[in-house]
Amino acid sequence: MSLNFYNSSVSSYLQVLGGVKQAMERGVAHAAESGMELSELANVKIHEDMLPFSFQVISVWHHSLGALKGLTHGLFEPPPSLGSLSYGDLQALVDEAIAYCQSLDESSVNALSGRSMLFKFGKTELPFTSDEFLLSFSLPNFYFHATTTYSILRQQGVPLGKMDYLGKLRMAV
Repeated sequence: MSLNFYNSSVSSYLQVLGGVKQAMERGVAHAAESGMELSELANVKIHEDMLPFSFQVISVWHHSLGALKGLTHGLFEPPPSLGSLSYGDLQALVDEAIAYCQSLDESSVNALSGRSMLFKFGKTELPFTSDEFLLSFSLPNFYFHATTTYSILRQQGVPLGKMDYLGKLRMAV
């Protein structure tokens, strides 16, 4: 595998999205075994001044599917308000992001490299190139929220290990 825009974005998103999906499935199993309500899990915070589990998963979705759509249009904005989502709804967002990433053509994604990109929130606008946006903003945010998702599940007793976070490794065959 050579390093290109597709492998840096879509392949990286898919790897960690797979880990998030698996970790969330383990969360369902743990809740069933321990009697924990999944609705409670969606609202858990790792710290009182951090946003809850549901926001972390929404951000994983937004910094993968949303980032790729933003790269296509040259504009990325904060995620839309999705209201109160159930744990199942959050799992569906991860599935949606995986399906979207899997639907993309490598050459079309590679063509996004080097384009102008704007991150706009409120009246603030941050100009990027697509490569700078991906490497310095979107991927770091994606990994942060995926890690926080994993950490909240782990904090709640879900039996997870590092390989659950990493997802399916991309190895030479």
